[in-house]
Amino acid sequence: MDINKLDTLLSSDGIVFLTYGGFLSQALIVGMTEALEKEAQVNDVSLKVSTNIFTIFIELAQNMMNYSKQKSKEGFDPKGLIVVGYNNTKNEYYILSRNVISALDKEKIEPKLKEVQALDKESLKNLYRELRKSSRGKHEKGAGIGFIEIARRCDAIEFTFSPIEENSYFFVIKTIIHNTQES
Repeated sequence: MDINKLDTLLSSDGIVFLTYGGFLSQALIVGMTEALEKEAQVNDVSLKVSTNIFTIFIELAQNMMNYSKQKSKEGFDPKGLIVVGYNNTKNEYYILSRNVISALDKEKIEPKLKEVQALDKESLKNLYRELRKSSRGKHEKGAGIGFIEIARRCDAIEFTFSPIEENSYFFVIKTIIHNTQES
């Protein structure tokens, strides 16, 4: 791979706060969150925006750990790619993740993402409260409460599923946070 092309791609939007590809663990997520906090301080990111970035980053990283179906000799590894950056032209932050998921997980995730994508902020808030009160799906893989939390904290969600093999897909999700959010 040409490292100059990668550098151009990563810097074309503006500031890239964090880029990571590979094995994910809870300890690594904590370390990356600390690095993001320092980047937010250095770049004077507002408290509300930075909190939203951290929360979405953690939710997406957890999602990659829970759903990743990257094959290895030992079975499946929680591997993925995650990028946190700022687009100067659009004055917005983005958090993008990509990992391999099974066709079965795609069938669980896609309807939940379409549902949260279609809801306005008030409806998301109400659905979140309803799920938290009822404990329905709480701490259950595929419950969708993480996607609701993500949708509540960003201004837009984009996602794609690209087939790799018969039973696996690249799952890409991108969230956008406008820099104009109130502090």
